[in-house]
Amino acid sequence: MTDLAGKKILVVEDEPIVAMMVEDMLADLGALAVGPANCLAGAAQLLHDGGFDAAILDLNLNGEGTEGVAMALRDRGVPFIFATGYDSSGVMNLGESGILQKPYRLEQMAAALARALDER
Repeated sequence: MTDLAGKKILVVEDEPIVAMMVEDMLADLGALAVGPANCLAGAAQLLHDGGFDAAILDLNLNGEGTEGVAMALRDRGVPFIFATGYDSSGVMNLGESGILQKPYRLEQMAAALARALDER
């Protein structure tokens, strides 16, 4: 399993409480949250700035899908995972390393990120 200490993880999440929870979970793992971005424009700016090792993408930001963000990450070779409370059967296959079904626990997030980073 990949050590997450010191890793920078882009967080794209529109629910403030969930975003804060993810930031806390990443800190508990020794990782640093980049963002969070709560809209597609914010995600685009953080993508432009770069400097992260992986990403956690909420599948739906205020009614807008994050597939475009995922494609940009894939094109840059940045591993990512989708986080969603919806049925994940409709998620397009973008080479992502997994789906985090909300609500998720620290161990589930850590394992999914580790898999994504290991597969890079």
